[in-house]
Amino acid sequence: MSAMHFAPELLLAAQDVRVAFFDVDGVLTDGGVYFSAEGETLKRFSILDGYGLQLLRRAGIEPVVITGRDSQPLRVRLEALGVVHARYGVSDKRPAAEALLAELGLAWAQAAAIGDDWPDLPVLRRAGFSAAPANAHAEVRAAVRHVTAARGGEGAAREFCDLLLLAGGHYQRLLDAAEGAAS
Repeated sequence: MSAMHFAPELLLAAQDVRVAFFDVDGVLTDGGVYFSAEGETLKRFSILDGYGLQLLRRAGIEPVVITGRDSQPLRVRLEALGVVHARYGVSDKRPAAEALLAELGLAWAQAAAIGDDWPDLPVLRRAGFSAAPANAHAEVRAAVRHVTAARGGEGAAREFCDLLLLAGGHYQRLLDAAEGAAS
């Protein structure tokens, strides 16, 4: 039996999701940008969040990243997670999301999205299911269906993934497989 619990109306709203759009800074990271003495951009990613993206792929829900920034550490992290669909340096995220939906043969009703700031609003408002981290901007929190208990970069993306996995009926099977692999 799962320790995860979400309101039935949330699970119902997310049950047909086949693609999940993720912002990076403020969702997959804590929103801070760190620079080394040499000027190299450094980012901190949560292992829990990353594993959530991998679980989505195993469940047949395609994780997609659309971000306004681009950096080598981000590309390395997404490649390590097996994220196939990513768009970097995108200022207008809605057209990028629409192009990816067309590429995947999916509709907005089959899409979920998580974001934390104004540039994410056009995608969040169109997606069939939307969420924001606890520390997202107030306008974003007001626009989404679910606000996570966790903050960006500290488990918000994993909570979003777990909700989608539960809604789609995948969670227990994946949990059982993980427990079987551990024994």
